[in-house]
Amino acid sequence: MAAPARPPAAVLEAWGFGEAASVLPVTTGLINLTYRVEEGARHVALQRLHPIFDARVNQDIDAITAHLEAEGMRTPRPVRTTTGELSLEAEDGSWRALGWIDGVVHERVTSTSLASEGGRLAGRFHAHLAPLEHDFHFQRPDAHDFARHLAGLSEALAKHRVHGAHAEVKALATQIVAHALQLPRVPALPVRIIHGDLKITNLLFDDVGAGVAVVDLDTLAHGRMDVELGDAMRSWCNPGGEDQVDAEFDPELFAAALAGFHEGSLGLLSQAEREAVVSATERIALELSSRFARDTLEEARFGWNEARFESRSAHNLHRARGQLSLARSIRDQREVLERLARHALND
Repeated sequence: MAAPARPPAAVLEAWGFGEAASVLPVTTGLINLTYRVEEGARHVALQRLHPIFDARVNQDIDAITAHLEAEGMRTPRPVRTTTGELSLEAEDGSWRALGWIDGVVHERVTSTSLASEGGRLAGRFHAHLAPLEHDFHFQRPDAHDFARHLAGLSEALAKHRVHGAHAEVKALATQIVAHALQLPRVPALPVRIIHGDLKITNLLFDDVGAGVAVVDLDTLAHGRMDVELGDAMRSWCNPGGEDQVDAEFDPELFAAALAGFHEGSLGLLSQAEREAVVSATERIALELSSRFARDTLEEARFGWNEARFESRSAHNLHRARGQLSLARSIRDQREVLERLARHALND
């Protein structure tokens, strides 16, 4: 179902916007419902949070963006309601507003220069986060607990046996599990504050390609840097995007992105973290395949392109196949990618 053209009037009023406010839906995200709202000199991103988040996440965003701003980094600061609240609980969910940051959003990484600058921006983000100590008010279950996601896929298969895509998802699940058994062991690594979803659409750039800001901060959490970079590389180094069934992982984009990150982060990563990036990238592509496969049956989590696909289920099945293809491409290039990572992440 398409998003409403405007948020409820009561939500707009909570942030002091009237009927004359300009409201445009933002369609790049898969989770939250987002609008660009402008009236006079005021300009915000107004969002209805997905139910996987609750209002406490705004306390974390407020604290962490305050730190980043003090460090001199542009960041989407929360905008309080007219009564001073960080969010509004409305009939249709929890709403919040963030300061709007102008910038160019890239749907995919199409050049080594963009990969390098994206890596540099992500590296600066982490260099500024590194000294911060923060106790999170809102915490989700580990978003990259692969065993939990595989269990969820198994549960969905058992629960939705009459779904029209059940046979296709079952066959796909068999391939996902077989591949998972071939993955390298997950090493013990330090825990840091991470973004949690550094896909390229969560980075803003200016008109000449320089990095501006890291956005979409609901997924901030304590986590591991191999997961952080693996998830980013899984997204950035797939030039065809998540709707490409026969995906190919691009080693040149991978090398450029990691070199940019190393420069921007001032060599933040430990040696063990550097060595774990390639295997994490493969694991997360496979993990995302399992999540898309699960939602093929549940049709409850991810947004979908109604112009291209007949249903949410069809789009998610397409994505699941693409991410499995990407994981296989990474596996087949593992030795080359590990050599490139060593070179890019060492002085």
